[in-house]
Amino acid sequence: MSEQLVNSLPTINALLNATSALLAVSGWVAIRRGVQKAHIALMGAALVCSALFLASYLVYHSIHGTTRFIAPLAIRTVYLVILLTHTVLAAVIVPLILAAVTLALRGKYDKHKHLARWVAPIWLYVSVTGVVIYLMLYHLGPRFAN
Repeated sequence: MSEQLVNSLPTINALLNATSALLAVSGWVAIRRGVQKAHIALMGAALVCSALFLASYLVYHSIHGTTRFIAPLAIRTVYLVILLTHTVLAAVIVPLILAAVTLALRGKYDKHKHLARWVAPIWLYVSVTGVVIYLMLYHLGPRFAN
């Protein structure tokens, strides 16, 4: 894999996270409006974006390793709190998403709806904080490194 492609993966990952968040919100709006086919398509697309993000994230970190966030203590503390909550919830959300999708595919819509009320805000938080972490790490952090 070329160095240029590897170096572009964090930006691609942030775009995938942002796209996933937008698709998930759109899917939620669609189901609230009673447009089930649009909901299914939008949530499926959000799931694909999240899966592509996860694959790309794992590839990037297996090649590049970790990137340290260098900033004054107050900003670094905010970053670490966001990173910690993001990381814990990212680990939790994967099986929850899979469970919600499984319930929907099996036609257990009441159970799907009940679980989705928990899954949606966590998935949204993880997607949005992924973008925030990217912005802090690759755009804010370098300002303090010099």
